[in-house]
Amino acid sequence: MTSANRWTKLAAALGTGGVFLAAIAVQWVALAQTWGAAYGAPGAAVAVVVCGLALVRHRERTWTAVAGLLAAAGAVLVGLLSDVELPAEPGPATTLGLAVLVGSAVRTLPVVRARAVAGGGLLLIAGQFATRPASAVVALAAVGWLAALAVGGTLRVQDARARAAAERVRRGERLELARELHDVVAHHLTGMLIQAQAAQVVARRSPEQVSRSLAEIEAAGSEAMVAMRRVVGLLRHADRDPGSAAGSDTDTDTDGADDGAPASAGPEQLGTLVERFERQGPDVRLTVPDDASRWPPEVTSTVYRIVQEALTNVLRHARHARSVEVTVGRAAGVVTVEVVDDAPHSGRRPHRGGYGVIGMRERVETLGGSLHAGPRPGAGWSVRAVLPVPGREPG
Repeated sequence: MTSANRWTKLAAALGTGGVFLAAIAVQWVALAQTWGAAYGAPGAAVAVVVCGLALVRHRERTWTAVAGLLAAAGAVLVGLLSDVELPAEPGPATTLGLAVLVGSAVRTLPVVRARAVAGGGLLLIAGQFATRPASAVVALAAVGWLAALAVGGTLRVQDARARAAAERVRRGERLELARELHDVVAHHLTGMLIQAQAAQVVARRSPEQVSRSLAEIEAAGSEAMVAMRRVVGLLRHADRDPGSAAGSDTDTDTDGADDGAPASAGPEQLGTLVERFERQGPDVRLTVPDDASRWPPEVTSTVYRIVQEALTNVLRHARHARSVEVTVGRAAGVVTVEVVDDAPHSGRRPHRGGYGVIGMRERVETLGGSLHAGPRPGAGWSVRAVLPVPGREPG
């Protein structure tokens, strides 16, 4: 989680807590004016418990929701069984806390648990209607429950659609890798076929050269087998762990590029890509090591796709950028690629609901690497990926 995300979540929690405190204070003051100050304390105590539970970031929210419903139900029972007449519960502040708990449960819990929590809220309201059918407090509780169901259910559907879209992007990246594997293997097999045909001619004219031709065929076959084993193994790993790239991408989602990487995306293709970008955007400084053409094809194509996606995002979301730096490096068995712009944060257009970062991260993590995308201190945006470069395996 980035520091920006942490601050956003902290601000949201503080804002929600402030709303809860205001609701509790208003409820207590209203009861003090009509019933007396002492009568506001029980309802405020229940509201503090329920609203406090609503602020707890429990992983599944099952027990916080159950505890909140039990606290509200206990308050209702105490009010019914007590010899002292008390204001009806749950009051408005408690209803607000319950609405957050039920809505969060409906949004995030598995279907059975979500239905159980929603049913618990319905039972609480039904019990109140049975004892206080004409109470405005009960009507408010019913409205809060319905609102919680509506908001939680809507967000649940939206989350499911976003997950499905992200999974389509991840599967698309894996299929793209598979297509690239096909191109690489087909290239090697075509070369082997040509070399085999040439070897037949050499065997008739210069038999002493046959061993060299056979060695070239063996080398090409070994390269094809290594590439196929490596990429197929990575794709199998990705299928076993389909959520490996889910992460928290929604805050950095960007739109994907329109065209795919060339089958052999070497340094010259990166230069062409940068030239096309500079016709529409700011100047780009490209740094690429000399040995980039000797990297595995799935690595070079992934570097191309990362640069392509990052430059596309500069055009779409950072129109105020004056320059972009694209740096590709190689060190100690890894390739790093970083794309940095200098657009001011205030001038950066808000991201739309695309899935470019999800696609980039899926491709990078499928190859065993890592990717980070986010704002830089002061100004600008950075996309940085680290890709392992496996050693050559035996054929």
